[in-house]
Amino acid sequence: MESAPGRTLASRLLSFNGLFAVQKPKGPTSAAVLNLLREKLLAEAGMPKPSRRKRSQMLKIGHGGILDSTAAGVLDQITKDDLENVLQKFTGNIMQIPPLYSALKKDGQRLSTLVKKGEFVETKPARPVVVYNLTLRNFKPPLFTLDVECGGGFYVRSLVNDIGRELSSCATVRELTRTKQGPFTLEEHALSEDKWTIDEIGQSLERCMLLLQAEPSRKKLKTELSEEHTLSCEDK
Repeated sequence: MESAPGRTLASRLLSFNGLFAVQKPKGPTSAAVLNLLREKLLAEAGMPKPSRRKRSQMLKIGHGGILDSTAAGVLDQITKDDLENVLQKFTGNIMQIPPLYSALKKDGQRLSTLVKKGEFVETKPARPVVVYNLTLRNFKPPLFTLDVECGGGFYVRSLVNDIGRELSSCATVRELTRTKQGPFTLEEHALSEDKWTIDEIGQSLERCMLLLQAEPSRKKLKTELSEEHTLSCEDK
């Protein structure tokens, strides 16, 4: 028979409804992080681990945006002035072609999954995106770091690729960190894995929902990305 404290935790967990921030570690996919979070909460509440099919039905958890995996590569001679001048061309309302390695789908399957299988995937057409701010934070050839504040549907991988092309070379992302999603910041709001507990999430839900209510004019969450990566290029 389930103990009274167990029933209390389970009831509280299943009553949660709203948004809160989670710190995604480097390595696992966004989906893997959600699965781990779900397993930890169910275990704490003393609830049985559901089958894969019923996992999302028992405790529904979603995310507000997929974070990409890391990538790496090599740079030829590009100056700081060269790079800063190019960045101006990618600020404001721009057109961007989504990368093949993405969560966009074709015939119900993610493009990234099809690419991994070695299948031919056609490039999606360019679409409008917005970059509110794009600044060079650090430049130590062959590495540099960018801060990107952008709207929804934006791909940092495509931005980096386009920057490389504009410099008559190529570039890839080595490391990417999202520092802000709407009003939620990594430093102030995101829960690290050691705080993925029912109590901590309950408190975080209250704080985050109050934060959203304080900004009623915000119709769509704006994403700010801090891109800390090694970009590299090679001679063509």
